[in-house]
Amino acid sequence: MAPLIVLLASFLILLAVRGLYHKLSMGRAGRIAFGAMLLFTGTSHFYLTEGMVMSMPPFFPAKEALVYATGALEIAFAFVLVGSKDPSMVAKLLLAFLVAVFPANVYAALNNIDIENATYGGPGPSYLLFRAPLQLFFMAWVYYFGIYRPRMAKAHKKTMWVVREQEGRVDVIEWEESEPKYRHHWD
Repeated sequence: MAPLIVLLASFLILLAVRGLYHKLSMGRAGRIAFGAMLLFTGTSHFYLTEGMVMSMPPFFPAKEALVYATGALEIAFAFVLVGSKDPSMVAKLLLAFLVAVFPANVYAALNNIDIENATYGGPGPSYLLFRAPLQLFFMAWVYYFGIYRPRMAKAHKKTMWVVREQEGRVDVIEWEESEPKYRHHWD
């Protein structure tokens, strides 16, 4: 629940900042908010290590090292996702990462593991009713803000669909007399 609160609170704060600082795009705000959440979850690997080790299936070797490595990877993803001029590749790798770590959440739920307290007193399988949709929400967020973010814009009395944004450049499809035309616009 805490990662979701960090993500949404960060995004709402960034939307407020966006109202004052118009150069912050919606896509960038979404990536910064997800980066903040990744910093939160990544650092938790270093102080909730024991509970996270318990959440890994027994056949994994060097569990503690894997917990530290995945925490470091989440922190690295946060910085690269926010700092990248073209975040689509990072977002694709992040999607693969989110798929890869989900089985640990399933294992922890099926074995009643409470990660925060490193005990077997967790909520159990019912936790998956929240965690599975949450993981899908995170994946949709990464996809929407990192890979595909269409938006409609009106400029010079023309309708345009923004198909790709990069630093200083926006690729759009314009409609002139019912004819779609691909164009580049620079700030």
